Amino acid sequence: MNESPIQTHTQTHLQVNGRHYQLPRAPTVIVCIDGCEQEYINLAVQAGVAPFFARLRERGSVLSADCVMPSFTNPNNLSIVTGAPPSVHGICGNYFFDPQAQAEVLMNDARYLRAPTILAAAAAAGSKVAVVTAKDKLRSLLGHELSGICFSAEKADQATLADNGIADVLSKVGLPLPSVYSADLSQFVFAAGLMLLKSERPDLMYLSTTDYVQHKHAPGTREANDFYAMMDGYLAQMDALGAVIGITADHGMNAKTDALGRPNIVFLQDRLDAALGAGAARVLLPITDPYVVHHGALGSYATVYVTRPADRAEVASFIAALQGVDEVLTREQAAARFELPADRIGDLVVLAHRLAVLGTRAAQHDLAGLTVPLRSHGGLSEQRVPLLFNRPLHPAPAARLRNFDVMALALNDAK
Repeated sequence: MNESPIQTHTQTHLQVNGRHYQLPRAPTVIVCIDGCEQEYINLAVQAGVAPFFARLRERGSVLSADCVMPSFTNPNNLSIVTGAPPSVHGICGNYFFDPQAQAEVLMNDARYLRAPTILAAAAAAGSKVAVVTAKDKLRSLLGHELSGICFSAEKADQATLADNGIADVLSKVGLPLPSVYSADLSQFVFAAGLMLLKSERPDLMYLSTTDYVQHKHAPGTREANDFYAMMDGYLAQMDALGAVIGITADHGMNAKTDALGRPNIVFLQDRLDAALGAGAARVLLPITDPYVVHHGALGSYATVYVTRPADRAEVASFIAALQGVDEVLTREQAAARFELPADRIGDLVVLAHRLAVLGTRAAQHDLAGLTVPLRSHGGLSEQRVPLLFNRPLHPAPAARLRNFDVMALALNDAK
């Protein structure tokens, strides 16, 4: 890493967190489709409802990439907009244990961000920048130090010129305020992006959706295909307006059920308390956020804080033997392997296998909102995601790709 995360601001390029970016030569739209397992796009194309995505094979670039771990929303959105892993930007979950506050807190405040964003740097260099995110939990992080437009679909009715760089969003978009638990929330993001592209013509725009549909519906279902057809239509219109478009995802999605479709859950805190005694270890679930109806705060990644350091090996061995657990890593192993900030994860990191999720205590998870078989994410099985562009890339990428390469590829190599 270079000493200064933002080294230069010139008329043609900038450097952010040690990486080089050309400033946009054409309007550039970066899209993060929350929870986009690659099969969603494949089956929508096969069904004939996604012609824009289908055309990318001939006139664009169709690639795959790894998202950062844990495969949750906040770490990956921040990696995409900083071009760096969590060890650099500091956001390693939606939720973490803050040792200063001695409390479990949401990691959606910009004070937890340790690196500048490409968005803020581009705006400081003179580019017109706009950000539209589905849920408001990401807005302050994505808009940190950004001089431009930044608002959420969730609270679009509250956007003001002073706070968000734009007012009267609902009338400008022409859609009502959507429910946070709906496909309409993501549609509002795309409709707002299209409105901004037509009216404001931003040089760089970041659009981030919600994974409500992917949590509820498997690839190839009518609901999933309708959702991808909706996105396809908006992307085609942006393409027709001359935008360079880069598309990726924050994570994939998998069923987390047994053979009868019942949630396949390892309640770690219950198991630890029963075997080792209450207070031996604290389980924290970084998937936790204010929007738990569709996943019940259940994901395939957890961190564990062990009360006595001498017990760490015993706790790790016990967890590793549980059915449904794939791997248990020490803090040091997880920080090195997944490029995580070691001071913001537990003594142990636990990964569930593809069809399982991790919980704390059964009594602490409200599963009443799970009206369909549980689908979730967080583990290695949700790490592979699409990386798509509506232009060819020159030169063609040769190295391992990450979802947070999308900005560099779109700005530097999309021709």
